[in-house]
Amino acid sequence: MSGRRAKDTGPPWTGGGEKATLQGFLDYLRKSIADKVAGAPEPQVRTGGVPSGTSLLGLLKHLTFVERFYFLGEDVGNWRATIRPSVDDTVDSVLADYRSAVERANQVIDACPDLALPAPRPPRRGPAPSMRWVLVHMIEETGRHAGHADILREQIDGSTGR
Repeated sequence: MSGRRAKDTGPPWTGGGEKATLQGFLDYLRKSIADKVAGAPEPQVRTGGVPSGTSLLGLLKHLTFVERFYFLGEDVGNWRATIRPSVDDTVDSVLADYRSAVERANQVIDACPDLALPAPRPPRRGPAPSMRWVLVHMIEETGRHAGHADILREQIDGSTGR
């Protein structure tokens, strides 16, 4: 283990508005987890680091589907499958997919004039949650998985910090 220690980066200073603050914190967490996956070695990046089988690459692949579901209204047929990288998935391909989903999600967020409006949603029963709820949920979801990624990356090569 190399034990690389990166300087910890504190939370962002954001614009004064609610949307800018929420999006700023979400982008901070998005970057944190993407940075944990970037440069992680094979096959450890796809190997489960805990008894559940959760892997660093699987976490980022899962978050890609979550971004697409909540911000782009894309349906997910099997949530359990989203956390398992395929043999064809690479660090570069999963990072590119994640960054593309985030870019498209940010366009949807930017275009939303009022956080009380419904977020995009695949056709289903019941009303769509508000964009405000989705932003707060995505901060929680991404933060939770970024914490998992911190631990998994440290197990792989000793890297710490954001």
